[in-house]
Amino acid sequence: MNTIPIPSISPARMPRRGASTLVTVLLVLVLGLLLAGGCGVSKYNTLVSEQETVEQCWRETLNMYKRRADLVPQLVETVKGASNFEKETLTQLTEARASVGRIQLPENLADDPAKLKAFLEAQQGLSSALSRLLAVAENYPELKSVGAFRDLQSQLEGTENRIAVARSDYIDAVREYNTAVRRFPNSLIASLFGFERMPQLEIEDSVTETPKIDFGG
Repeated sequence: MNTIPIPSISPARMPRRGASTLVTVLLVLVLGLLLAGGCGVSKYNTLVSEQETVEQCWRETLNMYKRRADLVPQLVETVKGASNFEKETLTQLTEARASVGRIQLPENLADDPAKLKAFLEAQQGLSSALSRLLAVAENYPELKSVGAFRDLQSQLEGTENRIAVARSDYIDAVREYNTAVRRFPNSLIASLFGFERMPQLEIEDSVTETPKIDFGG
């Protein structure tokens, strides 16, 4: 009776198949980690970029506020030359400028909501004082004829416009950054690397009003 030979399975083949499967699994895991890592790096870089934009907008806002504050002493000295000019108006403007100078905020980021609110209120006080002085100046034709006064009016008008633009840019940048921080999976990266939400410029209608500067005769 003839027997049918049964093919034997080499024991050496089984470990090779197992090793091949293990390598495949490892490759898949490594590829997944690389993809996840690449996504994480991309999200991190996006948050860094948006944070830098906020910082740049904040510095520009501070620069414009500082420029306005620097013009005030020149305006006061020019107005003092007008006979019988209302001293109370000059005093209010000088005190408003001093109030602004007493509030110090970081040049990089406004990270304290309470200080930011106080800062904005002080800036609004300065805007109101400037508005009153320029309104009173309309009653002094000899002052309006002074070239230095007209030049300061022009500079203040330009500065107020730039302040409005800088504030708007900062508000938009903070809104985009805060939204990015809250979105998933950005929120995981933000939590891991310490990206926190930033305080927004809560500007009321009265705060957005700028001094009315009249170049009429």
